[in-house]
Amino acid sequence: MSALVIPEDGMRITRDTILQPGVYYLPHGLVIAADRVTLDGNGALIIGAAGQGRGVSIDQRTGVTVKNLRLIGFYHGIWVNASANITIADNQVTRTHELPAPDTFLDVWLPREQAYGGAIFLSGVIDSFVIGNDVRHQQNGIMLYGCNRVEVSRNDASYNSGAGILLYESSENVIEDNTADFCCRIYSTDPTGRSYHNGADAAALVIMCSSSRNIVRNNRLRSSGDGVFLGGFHKDQIKVPCNDNLFEDNDASYSPNIAFEATFSQRNVFRNNRAEHCAYGFWLGWSSHTTVEGNAIRGNRIAGVAIEHGHHNVISGNAIEHNGVGVQLWVNADGRRGTGVFRQFYPECAESYETKVISNTLIHNDFGVRAWTERDASYAGPRCHHFVIHGNTVRDNRVGVQFERVRDSLIQENTIIANLEAGIKLVGCANINTEGNDMGG
Repeated sequence: MSALVIPEDGMRITRDTILQPGVYYLPHGLVIAADRVTLDGNGALIIGAAGQGRGVSIDQRTGVTVKNLRLIGFYHGIWVNASANITIADNQVTRTHELPAPDTFLDVWLPREQAYGGAIFLSGVIDSFVIGNDVRHQQNGIMLYGCNRVEVSRNDASYNSGAGILLYESSENVIEDNTADFCCRIYSTDPTGRSYHNGADAAALVIMCSSSRNIVRNNRLRSSGDGVFLGGFHKDQIKVPCNDNLFEDNDASYSPNIAFEATFSQRNVFRNNRAEHCAYGFWLGWSSHTTVEGNAIRGNRIAGVAIEHGHHNVISGNAIEHNGVGVQLWVNADGRRGTGVFRQFYPECAESYETKVISNTLIHNDFGVRAWTERDASYAGPRCHHFVIHGNTVRDNRVGVQFERVRDSLIQENTIIANLEAGIKLVGCANINTEGNDMGG
């Protein structure tokens, strides 16, 4: 067995190393200075200087493993740049640099050069593993910038005030079997502190800026600002869609805001997830070709599935119960929530159309399905059209299906019974086919 090593501040590690257990104040951390090196912390605790510097640095290396190490008090606990075949396993990193609350509403668009502090920071890393780490109690847990084919699994990234896990310009990664609960922060919107935002863009999982083809499976993402926050339109008005991601068997319930948010992106799939007891279960504004199937969508205060200015989306086989609105599809008037600006970049989303709501159970909602065109001073006609509401069970809602200023759509072969105010309600609509529904006699 190799002799145990007592680490020194700024030590450069060039061969396999096992540390002597103990507590060490090393404000300049350790540097991995060779390829195919294993650093086994062996339970040693390395302490940094008040949220500054890096605990372990790995730059332009391949085949490096860092395991069984404890780190406290750096800006980035484990920092990896432009490297391949890296394994970060079974470490504990905590109390890295954290912005004070309630002073800052987070900027989720910061580039890697300006990134916030965090436990594990990867930039330009490929074909690597981040497995079994404890990265709780700081601002950010695991941060991937420009990374591809990284497996992030079995980590605990809970109780962070920013992102439990962050993907930025990162594609073809696997995010699986992690826990990132209670990632939230408060932002005060006035000096007295009497008005505040609960969330401030903190989220269990943040996916931004052309992060595509990722697999997100079997994660606990509960009680966070958002469960999943995916955004495809940059604050500087640049189109950076996050497309073709798969979200399967995750639980993102109990957010004060949204369980799953995915905007300005295409072909994302949400399958067999739990989205319960939030403000919204799914917020999919300006998205297209999105699939929402087989999910449990219950108890959301405003809506179960909400899509503004979307098209060619499919909502099928979900249990949508006890929400404000089960499914809501709509078009905003010009000028509201940046709609006029967005239409310049996404003219194909100026209207909302060709979304299918198929074979869902829509029970005990205020509205089972509601679709509408907001009144617009420049254009009074319907901008919602060619919706298909088919084969659903729509029962015990206040209103089963309500269309307002919708045209050329189908409400067919549904079971629409025992809804308090109306089974089907049409306001200012044109060419709506309602044949073949079971209305309970």
